[in-house]
Amino acid sequence: MPDFTSRRGLLFGTAAVSAGALLTGCTSNDPDDADDDKSSSDAQPAAEDKPGKHVTIGWAGPQADHGWLNAIDEQAKERAKKYSDVTMEITEGSNDTAAQIGQIDTLINKKVDVIVVLPGDGKALTQAGLKAMRAGIPVVNLDRIFDTPQAYRCWVGGDNYGMGFNAGTYIGEQLKGKKNARVVELAGIDALELTQQRTKGFDEALKNYPDIKKVARQAAEFTVESGQSKMAQLLQAQSKIDAVWNHDDDQGVGALRAIDQAGRDEFFMVGGAGALSAMQHIQKDDGVLKATVLYPPSMAASAIDLARAFAQGKGISGLAETEIPTSITLYSAVVDKKNVDKYLPQGFK
Repeated sequence: MPDFTSRRGLLFGTAAVSAGALLTGCTSNDPDDADDDKSSSDAQPAAEDKPGKHVTIGWAGPQADHGWLNAIDEQAKERAKKYSDVTMEITEGSNDTAAQIGQIDTLINKKVDVIVVLPGDGKALTQAGLKAMRAGIPVVNLDRIFDTPQAYRCWVGGDNYGMGFNAGTYIGEQLKGKKNARVVELAGIDALELTQQRTKGFDEALKNYPDIKKVARQAAEFTVESGQSKMAQLLQAQSKIDAVWNHDDDQGVGALRAIDQAGRDEFFMVGGAGALSAMQHIQKDDGVLKATVLYPPSMAASAIDLARAFAQGKGISGLAETEIPTSITLYSAVVDKKNVDKYLPQGFK
């Protein structure tokens, strides 16, 4: 799998672009300013973006058994509904590799104009992406990246390295000046490249703060239950903690339960992804959760915008280039009490 740490946040290799620019400006000649207080799924296409050639977009994603994945699924569908010239051919979400390959085969056989796919496992689904591209169907690879760029026309996703780095930097700044500070990490699924990248970014950020030591790490499974059990293990093993970096707000629900049950409050926690419940905790300032690092599901809405543009032969408003870029990386902003009101409407359930 390609290493995106060297090109995180890059568009065309040099220019950074926000997801919001895509959501409101894709295929438009005169984009309206985006309303920062609206979620990406609520944002309307640009006023000048009039209907064009009718296109059929094939959608293949994993089973929506997690808050973030459910938000991905919903944002893609809601975005497509905003276009009168788009029909979505939706496959049933599956975590089974063979089933997802079969669904992509079905979309190829139906001759859809574009395929948007969030693979359960990017490496395992690479051949399916290659097959679609060789059949002349552009593929928008969402988040979990295929093994080769030949398997997609455009990749759009989150910055996992940056997510970890920004979490580590935030924790470092909060603990600056504190001698022998101790932090623990509640990671996601270790088999996934995204988890490895989040840990790598976190560890490299902590190198800038020599007084801080990561004393323990547990890998959970992105579920409430695993978050609770793994956090309980960390608490039992560590009598003193100054900060916790939790990769995922869904498993963070379980982690907070474990913390409450243990009666511990001597530390603060930084979450990940940007769930609505996490932001509400941050806004209330009623517990150990003080921040979360975004991994916006709005990337799914962007993917639909891109897919439509590919099928209609259009570019992106605001860029001089005729062709749409090959990779777009979203920024992982840190949300804390100071800025949570701005980001709260974007929190997913």
